[in-house]
Amino acid sequence: MSRKQLDHERVQTPGRMKAFTRLDRIRAGEASHPNIRLLTRRGRKGRTDASIVKQFLRIDRGYLA
Repeated sequence: MSRKQLDHERVQTPGRMKAFTRLDRIRAGEASHPNIRLLTRRGRKGRTDASIVKQFLRIDRGYLA
């Protein structure tokens, strides 16, 4: 006779635990590494010259949307 579903041990998947610990680390500003806190506080740089040229070329080729 086969075992019932309730007779098996419950196995937790590591994927959910990884997601919860990742969120916990993000929210824990005090406990995280100082370099990580510095990177999250630092704003993104402005548009680079390459991205501006890329946009002009896109418009020049006729891709407006």
